[in-house]
Amino acid sequence: MAVSESYREYVIEQLEKVRPVTYKKMFGGVGLYSENLFFALISGDVLYFKTDDSNRGDFEALDMEPFRPYGKKSYAMQYYEVPIDVLEDPEKLSLWMNRSLDVARKKSSSK
Repeated sequence: MAVSESYREYVIEQLEKVRPVTYKKMFGGVGLYSENLFFALISGDVLYFKTDDSNRGDFEALDMEPFRPYGKKSYAMQYYEVPIDVLEDPEKLSLWMNRSLDVARKKSSSK
């Protein structure tokens, strides 16, 4: 889904309060990188962080939805919607972002 420029800029501004971030447009969405690790994506003006068993429970406990690239009936990917209160709180955001970066780091080192 398309990502508005204003939302993309807002998300990057928030994330950069924690650490430097770059982005790449991809398939109508945006891939987010830090330390050259793909750790998040934006689709349809929703931010999703990379997950695995180490952090998925945090998202599920707040009823956050997984990213489904082809709509509600498609398969779920290992990215979950970031709660707005996390995105707006630099301390919480730092914790959640670093956990997602840890997931990306583990995946990268396993290749």
